[in-house]
Amino acid sequence: MLFENMTMAVHAIKANKMRSLLTMLGIIIGIGSVIAIVSIGDTMRFMISDIYKDVGTTLAYVYIWPSDGSDMRQSDYFSVDDVDRIREVYKDEITYIDSSSQQNVEAVFGRNKVKFALEGIGSNYPNVHKINIIYGRNLNEGDIKGRKNHVVLEAEGAKELFGTENAVGKSFRTTIYGDTDDYDVVGVYRKEENPFLAMVGGSGENKEGYLPESILVWPNDTIYNIRLYAKEGTDMSSFSERFSQYIAKSKNRKREDVTFYSVSSEMGSVDQIMGGLSAAVGGIAAISLLVGGIGIMNIMLVSVTERTREIGIRKALGAKTWDVMVQFLTESAILSAMGGIIGVITGAGLVFLGGTLLGMTVVIKPMVIIIAVGFSALVGVFFGIYPASKAAGKDPIEALRYE
Repeated sequence: MLFENMTMAVHAIKANKMRSLLTMLGIIIGIGSVIAIVSIGDTMRFMISDIYKDVGTTLAYVYIWPSDGSDMRQSDYFSVDDVDRIREVYKDEITYIDSSSQQNVEAVFGRNKVKFALEGIGSNYPNVHKINIIYGRNLNEGDIKGRKNHVVLEAEGAKELFGTENAVGKSFRTTIYGDTDDYDVVGVYRKEENPFLAMVGGSGENKEGYLPESILVWPNDTIYNIRLYAKEGTDMSSFSERFSQYIAKSKNRKREDVTFYSVSSEMGSVDQIMGGLSAAVGGIAAISLLVGGIGIMNIMLVSVTERTREIGIRKALGAKTWDVMVQFLTESAILSAMGGIIGVITGAGLVFLGGTLLGMTVVIKPMVIIIAVGFSALVGVFFGIYPASKAAGKDPIEALRYE
């Protein structure tokens, strides 16, 4: 019986192709908009998540900031000994810790001058943050402990400064803490730009590079904030509280004076915001489904009027009221589902096209497609109930007399 109703519905839709297409248009636009907006939101969330994964989800920065607004004390800052002590106390929970030091410098080679943001790192930094070396090597323990003027530069910056990416063995002059000296390039790495960062304008004007953190901490031996990476799988919320209590005690401060800023907490906040925005905008787009549903109701009422004689013949031949009602409900559901399928194809196609042009990995969840098509069919059923009940309630004798 269901197959027969579906066949009759398809024939009825084919008999009025243009009218059926125009009726489906509201559903197509509604479903297409929802699919496109939700998919764009999921894609952006995925790309932002990738940025945080590149940075490190267990990364955190810790510093003292008086909660009562009072001035900082000299003892609020950290020293190299403080960092070594923390490294020993938390050796089972912290994979990496350093002074989070950085200097913006101007590198000079011949007549070329290039601005670099040089980041101070320890020898095991590549264990927690991937550095894609293409020439030479990473900084090692000897570079750090010996405070050697060795640097690792990103390929783009090296080419701009030296005229070639393979700048290993070359030197440039720059000034750090008022001391001008020569620095030797021991490695060159390829920086892989995240498509999202590239789309919004990149990560900054300065080129990037690494040098021993001992050079940037020296000579004042003052560390303003600590950067650390906890071990993978660490509950950062619990670790944050325990670590902050330890720092507060060691610095004779209240817990509220210790700021523990973790990537995982920021990642969760951003994901919530993006998810909320995606749902809100998707909900607004879904309003067009209401318009599409009203269009289906309108066209089904017209169809019932046009097929009054057909309804009378079916009832005269023994069709029950329920049979007639199911016939028209099936037709409205198929009409709406077809619009939903076309809308899914249209929305997904536009998202894939945009992703291809921008070089992004597009995220379209299968469950979203299933829900969209199912919801569109339900819209058809809901808005088809009244026309179907009107058709089913017709008196067969009056219907047969209808011209």
